[in-house]
Amino acid sequence: MSITCKAAIAKGDGSFSLETIVVQKPKEDEVLVAIKAAGLCHTDHDSLRWGKPIIMGHEGAGIVAEIGSNVTHVQVGDAVILNWATPCGTCFQCNNENEHICENNSPVVAGGNGFTPGHAHLEGTTWNDTPIIRSFNIGTLAEYTLVKASAVVKNTLPEMSFSSASIISCGVMTGFGSVVNTAKVIADSSAVVLGTGGVGLNVIQGLKVSKASKIIAIDINQTRLDMAVEFGATHTILADKNDKGLLHTAQKVKQMTNGRGADYAFECTAIPALGAAPLAMIRNAGTAVQVSGIEEEVLIDMSLFEWDKKYINPLYGKCNPQKDFPKIIEYYNNGEIKLDEMITRTYCLENLQEALEDMLAGKNAKGVIVFE
Repeated sequence: MSITCKAAIAKGDGSFSLETIVVQKPKEDEVLVAIKAAGLCHTDHDSLRWGKPIIMGHEGAGIVAEIGSNVTHVQVGDAVILNWATPCGTCFQCNNENEHICENNSPVVAGGNGFTPGHAHLEGTTWNDTPIIRSFNIGTLAEYTLVKASAVVKNTLPEMSFSSASIISCGVMTGFGSVVNTAKVIADSSAVVLGTGGVGLNVIQGLKVSKASKIIAIDINQTRLDMAVEFGATHTILADKNDKGLLHTAQKVKQMTNGRGADYAFECTAIPALGAAPLAMIRNAGTAVQVSGIEEEVLIDMSLFEWDKKYINPLYGKCNPQKDFPKIIEYYNNGEIKLDEMITRTYCLENLQEALEDMLAGKNAKGVIVFE
């Protein structure tokens, strides 16, 4: 029997509205999830202009309401976290431990914005009697969502709040994974984090877990720098927004790192003009990581690459959800990373507009929509 529920629908023209959708029973390889919390990030705001109606949201946690006949790793009533990079398990990339860039299921690898043609699951959910796409194939800004079984990870700490669990889905995983899985930061190293919003804070947490000895946070917002210290930064630099390419800031970083630059630098601002900035922060043979997902032209002075520097552009922290989510939960349970403290404010779905405005104004480290 189908379920009728509320959802936030992006219209494709910059607007959204709360609408009624119909969600069908799960097929053999699907799971029906009652969403209890959905984290917000700038991608959700971007989805307002993706050119077609779409159920918003790509971070979420909830309770399994129904499972398909072939689903065995979760049961009805389980607390779960949703993963938007759903692997097929059989393609070239999945077989090479790159499940996050699955060639068959990824909603972004082929160049689309959460609904790449040929990679979007249209069946199972309708609005006004018409099939509608779920953002990143999960659409968490809805009371219920129907997803592939590979999009569901059982929460190994079911007493965790749904709000804290929900933000693991993207923001936490992207920042943490970029350090642990992609850069493979080693102990006693030095690192710079450019931008200390939600993703940047989780880069800092990944660096702390990796036992980096010097973690330098850079931002133009002193309040965010204060928060960065709470999450593990050992040093901070208040940047000047008129510092082109942060080249003057890079000189300060070199002064703090024996004159040679940091071992690692992570760009978390999503500002194209700062795309090359991490290269100016690292030493020769250092590693720069472009975490924020800039997808615009970035002009780079090749002298910034001198010498033997590496620049990595990872997706989703090279996420393997069935391994990485439980690992993050374990660190949280042991008190080694913070999740509860990252959530500045929660909102009901009816206040989504206010939540988006607060996010754009930089008021929240992380805002979360909660469902009764």
